[in-house]
Amino acid sequence: MEGSLIWILVVHILVIAYQGEVGASERIQKDFQYNPKQPYRTAYHFQPSKNWMNDPNGPMYYKGIYHLFYQYNPYAAVWGNITWGHAVSHNLIDWIDLEHAIEPTEPYDINGCWSGSATMLPGGNPVILYTGADFKNRQVQNLAEPKNPSDPYLKEWIKAKNNPLMTPINGIDPQFFRDPTTAWQGPDKRWRVVVGSQIDGHGTALLYRSKDFVTWTKSEKPLHFSNKTKMWECPDFYPVIVSRRNGLDTSVHSKNSKHVLKASFDDQDYYIIGTYNPETDKFIPDVDFMESYLKLRYDYGIFYASKTFYDSAKRRRILWGWVTEADDKLDDIKKGWSGLQSIPRSIVLDKNGKQLTQWPIKEIERLRRKEVSLQNKGVKGGTAFEITGITASQADVEVSFHLPNLHDAELMHPEKVDPKILCSEKNASAKGVIGPFGLMVLASKNLTERTAVFFRVFKSHDDKYAVLMCSDQTRSSLRKEVNKSSFGAFVDVDPKENISLRSLIDHSIVESFGGGGKTCITSRVYPELAVGQEAHLYVFNYGTKSVTISNLHGWSMGRAKIFPAHGKRMFPIPN
Repeated sequence: MEGSLIWILVVHILVIAYQGEVGASERIQKDFQYNPKQPYRTAYHFQPSKNWMNDPNGPMYYKGIYHLFYQYNPYAAVWGNITWGHAVSHNLIDWIDLEHAIEPTEPYDINGCWSGSATMLPGGNPVILYTGADFKNRQVQNLAEPKNPSDPYLKEWIKAKNNPLMTPINGIDPQFFRDPTTAWQGPDKRWRVVVGSQIDGHGTALLYRSKDFVTWTKSEKPLHFSNKTKMWECPDFYPVIVSRRNGLDTSVHSKNSKHVLKASFDDQDYYIIGTYNPETDKFIPDVDFMESYLKLRYDYGIFYASKTFYDSAKRRRILWGWVTEADDKLDDIKKGWSGLQSIPRSIVLDKNGKQLTQWPIKEIERLRRKEVSLQNKGVKGGTAFEITGITASQADVEVSFHLPNLHDAELMHPEKVDPKILCSEKNASAKGVIGPFGLMVLASKNLTERTAVFFRVFKSHDDKYAVLMCSDQTRSSLRKEVNKSSFGAFVDVDPKENISLRSLIDHSIVESFGGGGKTCITSRVYPELAVGQEAHLYVFNYGTKSVTISNLHGWSMGRAKIFPAHGKRMFPIPN
């Protein structure tokens, strides 16, 4: 205990010294410092200093500190040698990257310490369940506990002596048995946990129960399965509350709560909402996986293997997601790193009860610097204009559009089309009636390069409208080897009211939130021209009908502080 207090005191002294050492003008310069040797490295998204990173693991809030663990290769910018990296923060924006938390050292995890989750036990101490690839390359579930629970930084972890706790027996395929969820307690005080699997070719959430968190018994029936999907990776299961913006602890159940089951498959994170009975462990979805044309996802772009946690300090549920690269493997090796974490998002049940909404956590706004704004500006069809005055390669932009005339909208039946294909066919260059209108980000001065995030509005049936949101990367880079796919989804909003868009732009990543976070699309882009100070930001409308910008606010974004464990300085981040 004494050693932890001394360590905390030392690093707090260092941060005070650092703040005195770096003046305001120097901090501003560092905020927007561009490195031409690393044009795609981000300024305010979490990433280690080098090498490969994938799934977020075991996020938690403990003794005033936020913890993020992540899948990490300590030796290269490609997948392999998987270890649990570990970073800590006071605000979910600035981070200290600590020593590795869990390393592949034992027969039950010698081929990799794969994904898992953290659970808070009744006494308040955290434990971790994770998948190990054992010496036979079977997937097994293991337990790790903090060596010193009084240390808020949880710098050291000890693996349980009786690992593995769960093994692939009774017909479970040892290659499809991984990624345990955060556990929850039922009214009988027994713990439950879900492990992702594939049974007879069907995606399955295997359910296990335990009285002591050590001896686990598989339920005869899974929590849920689907004959329309294959392997479920990185499942997540948690409660959400109707008509409230607060989150719920994973073990909480109430009359007004629903439950979310998320599964990662087909390179996407799909989710369903339903009713869970904690007495019988029966989960009944309102609409099952792949049974609706909407096919609900957290994000319709590049976003996978996500994990949520309950933030008890601010009574909210927070979502992390892995954002992969979209360039070539050789590019990753050359630049020396691969993989980002999304900006943490608050996630709640929408007021319609049919879907979730997500929004960047409030803390990200502390990085906002210089601001520009517009109100009530008309944008004629076939025009675009530049938003100047902010750093376009490192920005946060919020804009809302008013559509004065919807009568001439093109006809379309949303249940009969694939929105991603529709966005590819009707990209930003394809003129329409109402749209495309939105933002062109990370654009070169002459628009040779541009990433367009935009809307189109269609008339569907019974005088109702369908709003399509697209992220078009087809002209994002002159480089030929990068993936320039387009992404798209419908947004459940009424276009008779304002349509809103928020985009977080950070050099090679664009996270966009449509309709107040009802639809989210994340993209990775690698421009050659639109880098650093040569990046530009435009509002455009290539439809025939005019639109009006009700409000636009844009900010240059500062740089998050991410300190490596072996750096010259280590200090906690000020609140």
